[in-house]
Amino acid sequence: MNTPERSSAFILDDDEEKIEYFADTKVSNAGTFTFNKEDHTVANLLRMQLLRDPAVKFAGYMHPHPLIHKIHLKIQTSTSQVAPAETLSAAIEDLSNETDHLITQVTDSIDKWKRENSTDIMGM
Repeated sequence: MNTPERSSAFILDDDEEKIEYFADTKVSNAGTFTFNKEDHTVANLLRMQLLRDPAVKFAGYMHPHPLIHKIHLKIQTSTSQVAPAETLSAAIEDLSNETDHLITQVTDSIDKWKRENSTDIMGM
């Protein structure tokens, strides 16, 4: 068959970079990040987190083709004081913190449920 190898959708080739940045020559305080081997899941998370930042004027992404595992994320900041790379870095850090918080909350809730229900299970 001529189908591509499944691992080619998420494993970087030796000559590929995960993220590339291209400054926008037409719009000030803007740039495009290309994420290799990513899809809508990561792109939409980043876009939504970037839009929460008051320093971000525009954040949007494009997935060029379903068979091309690349995302183009465009960011424009509202001032020249803040670079697009800084806002992306802050968004990634914020998402990491939110994920850590979510994992802690779920783990604590599971432990609480186990403590509350362990006697019921043993008493049967």
